[in-house]
Amino acid sequence: MEAAGANVKQFQPGDELFGLNGSGCFAEYVAVPAAQVALNPTGMSFEEAAAVPLAALTALQCLRDHGRLQPGQRVLINGASGGVGTFAVQIAKALGAGVTGVCSARKLDLVRSLGADQVIDYTQQDFAQTGQCYDLIFDAARKRTFAECKRALNPRGIYVTTEISLVLVLQSLWTSMIGRQKLVPMLTKPSQTDLIAVTALIKAGKVIPVIDKRYLLLEVPEALRYIGKGHARGKIVITV
Repeated sequence: MEAAGANVKQFQPGDELFGLNGSGCFAEYVAVPAAQVALNPTGMSFEEAAAVPLAALTALQCLRDHGRLQPGQRVLINGASGGVGTFAVQIAKALGAGVTGVCSARKLDLVRSLGADQVIDYTQQDFAQTGQCYDLIFDAARKRTFAECKRALNPRGIYVTTEISLVLVLQSLWTSMIGRQKLVPMLTKPSQTDLIAVTALIKAGKVIPVIDKRYLLLEVPEALRYIGKGHARGKIVITV
Protein backbone atom coordinates (compact mmCIF):
# COMPACT_ATOMS: atom_id res chain seq x y z
CA MET A 1 0.00 0.00 0.00
CA GLU A 2 1.33 3.42 -0.99
CA ALA A 3 -1.05 5.69 0.96
CA ALA A 4 -4.17 5.61 3.12
CA GLY A 5 -7.07 7.99 3.54
CA ALA A 6 -7.34 10.12 6.66
CA ASN A 7 -10.02 7.85 8.15
CA VAL A 8 -8.18 4.60 7.54
CA LYS A 9 -6.59 3.48 10.80
CA GLN A 10 -6.10 -0.28 10.38
CA PHE A 11 -3.61 -0.11 7.52
CA GLN A 12 -0.34 1.77 7.09
CA PRO A 13 1.71 2.66 4.00
CA GLY A 14 3.96 -0.29 3.21
CA ASP A 15 1.43 -2.93 4.30
CA GLU A 16 0.93 -5.81 1.87
CA LEU A 17 -2.78 -5.95 1.10
CA PHE A 18 -5.01 -7.97 -1.17
CA GLY A 19 -8.68 -7.66 -1.97
CA LEU A 20 -11.44 -6.90 -4.44
CA ASN A 21 -11.68 -3.94 -6.77
CA GLY A 22 -14.36 -3.25 -9.33
CA SER A 23 -12.15 -1.39 -11.81
CA GLY A 24 -8.53 -0.75 -12.75
CA CYS A 25 -7.63 -4.43 -12.65
CA PHE A 26 -4.55 -3.98 -14.84
CA ALA A 27 -3.46 -0.65 -13.37
CA GLU A 28 -0.25 -0.13 -11.44
CA TYR A 29 -2.07 2.00 -8.86
CA VAL A 30 -5.73 1.99 -7.83
CA ALA A 31 -7.84 3.39 -5.00
CA VAL A 32 -9.80 0.73 -3.10
CA PRO A 33 -12.21 1.03 -0.13
CA ALA A 34 -10.49 -0.19 3.03
CA ALA A 35 -13.42 -2.52 3.77
CA GLN A 36 -12.64 -4.50 0.60
CA VAL A 37 -9.02 -5.39 1.42
CA ALA A 38 -7.13 -7.30 4.09
CA LEU A 39 -3.56 -7.87 5.19
CA ASN A 40 -1.53 -10.61 3.56
CA PRO A 41 0.12 -12.26 6.58
CA THR A 42 0.60 -15.62 4.88
CA GLY A 43 3.84 -15.11 3.00
CA MET A 44 2.11 -15.45 -0.36
CA SER A 45 3.77 -13.74 -3.28
CA PHE A 46 1.95 -10.82 -4.89
CA GLU A 47 0.98 -13.12 -7.78
CA GLU A 48 -0.45 -15.74 -5.41
CA ALA A 49 -2.30 -13.12 -3.38
CA ALA A 50 -3.79 -11.62 -6.56
CA ALA A 51 -5.22 -15.02 -7.48
CA VAL A 52 -7.21 -15.31 -4.26
CA PRO A 53 -9.86 -12.63 -3.62
CA LEU A 54 -12.59 -12.87 -6.26
CA ALA A 55 -12.32 -16.61 -6.88
CA ALA A 56 -11.96 -17.64 -3.24
CA LEU A 57 -14.71 -15.33 -1.98
CA THR A 58 -17.03 -16.57 -4.71
CA ALA A 59 -16.36 -20.17 -3.67
CA LEU A 60 -16.71 -19.43 0.04
CA GLN A 61 -19.94 -17.48 -0.28
CA CYS A 62 -21.48 -20.01 -2.68
CA LEU A 63 -20.71 -22.97 -0.43
CA ARG A 64 -21.12 -21.52 3.05
CA ASP A 65 -23.77 -18.84 2.63
CA HIS A 66 -25.88 -19.73 -0.40
CA GLY A 67 -25.34 -23.49 -0.35
CA ARG A 68 -25.45 -23.78 3.46
CA LEU A 69 -22.91 -26.60 3.25
CA GLN A 70 -22.54 -28.61 6.46
CA PRO A 71 -19.99 -31.22 7.59
CA GLY A 72 -20.83 -34.64 6.21
CA GLN A 73 -22.91 -33.35 3.32
CA ARG A 74 -22.15 -34.16 -0.30
CA VAL A 75 -21.34 -31.42 -2.79
CA LEU A 76 -20.72 -31.63 -6.53
CA ILE A 77 -18.62 -28.87 -8.09
CA ASN A 78 -19.04 -28.48 -11.84
CA GLY A 79 -15.97 -26.74 -13.24
CA ALA A 80 -13.76 -27.97 -10.40
CA SER A 81 -10.49 -27.24 -12.19
CA GLY A 82 -11.14 -23.57 -12.94
CA GLY A 83 -10.28 -20.45 -10.98
CA VAL A 84 -13.33 -20.61 -8.71
CA GLY A 85 -13.60 -24.40 -8.81
CA THR A 86 -10.11 -25.08 -7.46
CA PHE A 87 -10.88 -22.92 -4.43
CA ALA A 88 -14.34 -24.49 -4.06
CA VAL A 89 -12.92 -28.03 -3.86
CA GLN A 90 -10.51 -27.04 -1.10
CA ILE A 91 -12.98 -24.90 0.86
CA ALA A 92 -15.65 -27.60 0.68
CA LYS A 93 -13.17 -30.11 2.12
CA ALA A 94 -12.23 -27.61 4.84
CA LEU A 95 -15.95 -27.35 5.68
CA GLY A 96 -16.06 -31.12 6.16
CA ALA A 97 -18.02 -32.08 3.04
CA GLY A 98 -17.62 -35.01 0.68
CA VAL A 99 -16.58 -33.52 -2.65
CA THR A 100 -17.16 -34.65 -6.22
CA GLY A 101 -15.37 -32.59 -8.85
CA VAL A 102 -16.37 -32.41 -12.52
CA CYS A 103 -13.80 -31.44 -15.14
CA SER A 104 -12.08 -32.74 -18.28
CA ALA A 105 -9.82 -35.77 -18.34
CA ARG A 106 -6.52 -33.88 -18.38
CA LYS A 107 -7.46 -32.02 -15.18
CA LEU A 108 -8.68 -34.97 -13.09
CA ASP A 109 -5.35 -35.41 -11.31
CA LEU A 110 -5.28 -31.74 -10.34
CA VAL A 111 -8.76 -31.91 -8.82
CA ARG A 112 -7.85 -35.09 -6.95
CA SER A 113 -4.72 -33.43 -5.59
CA LEU A 114 -6.86 -30.63 -4.15
CA GLY A 115 -8.82 -33.12 -2.07
CA ALA A 116 -11.79 -34.23 -4.17
CA ASP A 117 -13.14 -37.58 -3.00
CA GLN A 118 -14.49 -38.40 -6.44
CA VAL A 119 -13.87 -36.97 -9.91
CA ILE A 120 -15.99 -37.15 -13.05
CA ASP A 121 -14.76 -36.56 -16.59
CA TYR A 122 -17.66 -34.67 -18.15
CA THR A 123 -16.62 -35.79 -21.65
CA GLN A 124 -17.25 -39.40 -20.64
CA GLN A 125 -20.04 -39.22 -18.09
CA ASP A 126 -22.99 -36.94 -17.32
CA PHE A 127 -23.09 -36.41 -13.56
CA ALA A 128 -26.83 -35.74 -13.72
CA GLN A 129 -27.41 -39.23 -15.11
CA THR A 130 -25.32 -41.33 -12.70
CA GLY A 131 -28.06 -41.84 -10.12
CA GLN A 132 -25.97 -40.19 -7.41
CA CYS A 133 -27.59 -37.32 -5.51
CA TYR A 134 -26.00 -34.37 -3.72
CA ASP A 135 -26.99 -31.93 -1.01
CA LEU A 136 -25.42 -29.12 -3.02
CA ILE A 137 -24.48 -28.66 -6.66
CA PHE A 138 -22.24 -25.67 -7.32
CA ASP A 139 -22.08 -24.88 -11.03
CA ALA A 140 -18.89 -22.84 -11.15
CA ALA A 141 -18.62 -23.50 -14.88
CA ARG A 142 -22.12 -22.14 -15.59
CA LYS A 143 -22.63 -24.92 -18.13
CA ARG A 144 -25.68 -26.72 -16.72
CA THR A 145 -29.18 -25.56 -15.89
CA PHE A 146 -31.17 -26.19 -12.74
CA ALA A 147 -33.60 -28.28 -14.79
CA GLU A 148 -30.76 -30.55 -15.88
CA CYS A 149 -29.29 -30.81 -12.38
CA LYS A 150 -32.37 -31.19 -10.21
CA ARG A 151 -32.52 -34.96 -10.70
CA ALA A 152 -29.05 -35.14 -9.09
CA LEU A 153 -30.17 -33.11 -6.06
CA ASN A 154 -31.50 -34.51 -2.82
CA PRO A 155 -35.14 -33.59 -2.02
CA ARG A 156 -33.97 -30.53 -0.11
CA GLY A 157 -30.87 -29.98 -2.22
CA ILE A 158 -29.57 -26.61 -3.37
CA TYR A 159 -28.24 -25.65 -6.79
CA VAL A 160 -25.97 -22.56 -6.79
CA THR A 161 -24.69 -20.86 -9.92
CA THR A 162 -22.48 -17.83 -10.48
CA GLU A 163 -24.63 -16.93 -13.47
CA ILE A 164 -27.25 -14.31 -12.68
CA SER A 165 -30.08 -12.77 -14.66
CA LEU A 166 -33.63 -11.56 -14.09
CA VAL A 167 -34.93 -14.82 -15.52
CA LEU A 168 -32.87 -16.85 -13.04
CA VAL A 169 -33.97 -14.67 -10.12
CA LEU A 170 -37.63 -15.20 -11.05
CA GLN A 171 -37.02 -18.91 -11.55
CA SER A 172 -35.38 -19.03 -8.12
CA LEU A 173 -38.47 -17.51 -6.49
CA TRP A 174 -40.79 -19.86 -8.35
CA THR A 175 -38.69 -22.92 -7.46
CA SER A 176 -38.84 -22.02 -3.76
CA MET A 177 -42.63 -21.68 -3.97
CA ILE A 178 -43.39 -25.01 -5.63
CA GLY A 179 -40.87 -27.38 -4.08
CA ARG A 180 -38.23 -28.02 -1.44
CA GLN A 181 -35.21 -27.83 -3.74
CA LYS A 182 -33.63 -24.43 -4.23
CA LEU A 183 -32.06 -22.58 -7.15
CA VAL A 184 -29.70 -19.79 -6.07
CA PRO A 185 -28.06 -17.40 -8.58
CA MET A 186 -25.44 -15.30 -6.78
CA LEU A 187 -23.14 -12.32 -7.03
CA THR A 188 -19.93 -12.18 -5.01
CA LYS A 189 -19.95 -9.53 -2.27
CA PRO A 190 -16.76 -7.72 -1.24
CA SER A 191 -16.09 -8.65 2.37
CA GLN A 192 -13.06 -8.02 4.54
CA THR A 193 -14.36 -10.60 7.01
CA ASP A 194 -14.45 -13.25 4.29
CA LEU A 195 -10.98 -12.28 3.07
CA ILE A 196 -9.71 -12.84 6.61
CA ALA A 197 -11.53 -16.19 6.74
CA VAL A 198 -9.86 -17.30 3.52
CA THR A 199 -6.49 -16.06 4.81
CA ALA A 200 -6.93 -18.27 7.88
CA LEU A 201 -7.53 -21.30 5.65
CA ILE A 202 -4.41 -20.49 3.64
CA LYS A 203 -2.31 -20.06 6.79
CA ALA A 204 -3.60 -23.40 8.04
CA GLY A 205 -2.50 -25.09 4.82
CA LYS A 206 -6.08 -26.05 3.91
CA VAL A 207 -6.26 -23.85 0.81
CA ILE A 208 -3.65 -22.93 -1.79
CA PRO A 209 -4.08 -20.72 -4.86
CA VAL A 210 -3.62 -22.68 -8.08
CA ILE A 211 -1.97 -20.61 -10.82
CA ASP A 212 -1.96 -21.94 -14.36
CA LYS A 213 -0.03 -19.19 -16.15
CA ARG A 214 1.61 -15.85 -15.43
CA TYR A 215 1.67 -13.09 -18.04
CA LEU A 216 3.47 -9.75 -18.18
CA LEU A 217 1.37 -6.58 -18.34
CA LEU A 218 2.11 -6.16 -22.04
CA GLU A 219 0.78 -9.69 -22.62
CA VAL A 220 -2.75 -8.96 -21.31
CA PRO A 221 -4.40 -9.54 -24.74
CA GLU A 222 -2.77 -12.97 -24.96
CA ALA A 223 -3.85 -13.76 -21.39
CA LEU A 224 -7.46 -12.80 -22.15
CA ARG A 225 -7.44 -14.96 -25.26
CA TYR A 226 -6.21 -17.91 -23.22
CA ILE A 227 -8.93 -17.38 -20.60
CA GLY A 228 -11.52 -17.14 -23.35
CA LYS A 229 -10.70 -20.64 -24.53
CA GLY A 230 -12.00 -21.99 -21.22
CA HIS A 231 -9.13 -24.40 -20.61
CA ALA A 232 -7.36 -22.73 -17.67
CA ARG A 233 -6.29 -24.86 -14.71
CA GLY A 234 -6.86 -22.51 -11.78
CA LYS A 235 -6.08 -18.80 -12.11
CA ILE A 236 -4.32 -16.63 -14.66
CA VAL A 237 -2.16 -13.85 -13.18
CA ILE A 238 -0.85 -10.61 -14.68
CA THR A 239 2.53 -9.53 -13.30
CA VAL A 240 2.73 -5.74 -13.09
